Amino acid sequence: MARTPWTHGQLVAGVRAGDHRALARAITLVENRDPGAAAVVSELYPQTGTAFAVGITGPPGVGKSSLIAALVHHVRGLGLTVGVISVDPSSPFTQGALLGDRIRLVDHFLDPGVFIRSMGTRGHLGGLAEATLQTLLLLDAAGRDVIFLETVGTGQSEVEVMGIADEVLLVLMPGSGDSVQALKAGIMEIPDVIAINKMDQPGAKSLLNDIRTVMSLSPDAERRPEIVLTEALRGEGIDSLWETLVERRDALAANGVLEERRRQNLAGEVISAATARARTRIEGAIAGDPALAALVVGVQQRQVDPLTAVETIVAAVLREGAP
Repeated sequence: MARTPWTHGQLVAGVRAGDHRALARAITLVENRDPGAAAVVSELYPQTGTAFAVGITGPPGVGKSSLIAALVHHVRGLGLTVGVISVDPSSPFTQGALLGDRIRLVDHFLDPGVFIRSMGTRGHLGGLAEATLQTLLLLDAAGRDVIFLETVGTGQSEVEVMGIADEVLLVLMPGSGDSVQALKAGIMEIPDVIAINKMDQPGAKSLLNDIRTVMSLSPDAERRPEIVLTEALRGEGIDSLWETLVERRDALAANGVLEERRRQNLAGEVISAATARARTRIEGAIAGDPALAALVVGVQQRQVDPLTAVETIVAAVLREGAP
């Protein structure tokens, strides 16, 4: 028997009450860019701003998903509710799961205090950060105390997703070429905390020393991330990792950095979303207007200079959208 469709009021009330079915439906609307999603998020937005959002990133294979599972278990033990947003197609929250990871997450899936959602790239990375932000806002409005955001790696799309988190946790592991590359790529400017997972493997202390050497080059001592050794599968170091995350959050809040970071994150997402929509609109205008399309051809044939074409196209699109 088909379920009666959710009304707007039912969805809003359901999300506020933390109902998992309402949350799942609202997030699906967000992912599908359904017009109804904006109205739901808009009404719930005044109830947001209380959740602690932790972005978790790092190269594939370092144990991010296992670490999240261990963190969720620890946080639930403290009596806090949790939301997990995974944008990693190979994580245990999606079809690429390994059996062991699924077994470890069974309790979390059945726990009413935990809501886990996988966010697929769906072929349009440009809208991933926006969809993730709206999903985070829905979980925030639903009363989740802590929200973990997991990404597949440290590329541009992942950096954009991390831009909506209060804090960023970078996960590395010893003996991984990807971890060494992460050190060389300059992504040490991204995290607030670094977890060296699989601490019992040879090379853990060496990686720790390498990171500290890189950190010593930073002129801003206060910006240097804390480093914690963990073994997610056995739960070792998880309590220290959580305490470090909380201490860093409290320090950021005490000096006003956390509030300013949240303000900048939101402003950045507004500009990013507006830019994405403007691009879509411009592309549609060029595709639908032979004169504008001819300008692009003129640039390709070096008959029209690029700046003249840009000015003409932007002016045309702005006139079309003028009130």
